[in-house]
Amino acid sequence: MSQPHLPEPNGDRLQKVLAQRGLGSRRHCEELIADGRVTVNGEVATLGRRVDVLVDLVEVDGTPLAVRPGLVYYLFNKPRGVVTTLADPQRRQIVTDFVPTEPRVFPVGRLDADTEGLLLLTNGVEKEYLAEVAGRPSAAAVRQLREGVELEDGMTAPAKVALSPPNLLRITIHEGRNRQVRRMCEAIGHPVRRLVRVRIGSITDRRLKPGTWRELTLAEVRALESLGAPDDG
Repeated sequence: MSQPHLPEPNGDRLQKVLAQRGLGSRRHCEELIADGRVTVNGEVATLGRRVDVLVDLVEVDGTPLAVRPGLVYYLFNKPRGVVTTLADPQRRQIVTDFVPTEPRVFPVGRLDADTEGLLLLTNGVEKEYLAEVAGRPSAAAVRQLREGVELEDGMTAPAKVALSPPNLLRITIHEGRNRQVRRMCEAIGHPVRRLVRVRIGSITDRRLKPGTWRELTLAEVRALESLGAPDDG
């Protein structure tokens, strides 16, 4: 009696996924798999396996694989005296002085200058806010937010900004400075009246009412395990 045909799992071949994420050529990625250095959901992977990176946890030498091409994570052991900002008026060393300049990365969380130890740097933590501001922001003011504004702790990185007239701004940033969105809006002359964070990385939920909660999905937990805890806006 013939065995029933089982549908092939969804997703791409594992060696293709690894190559797309910058782990090397397709042949090199096949060697990584053959050497047992790649796991999928905690199990040693086999050559030719299909994976869905939005569902499956893929690790190489114990390090989670980035979900999107071009997404990087750096674990940095911060020395004493280095500041967790992207610019410093006192011209002290900053955390990004120690890592590649491209792609540009941002610290997740903060350590003060005198504190040493582990810090996560990534280009993948987007935080999206809805900001109701005073006044009516002009096109020039919105452009200033997009290009970066000068704060007391340095110039902000370019932000994604959209205006819903007359005074609702949708702002997406990567950085984690203290009260950053409020300070950005104040710097362009439009102080925040109400601020709501609506997305952290890939996690959002428009149906979750104020004062209520839910458990995260497995995919969301995995995303947060990679990203760490974000700072306030």
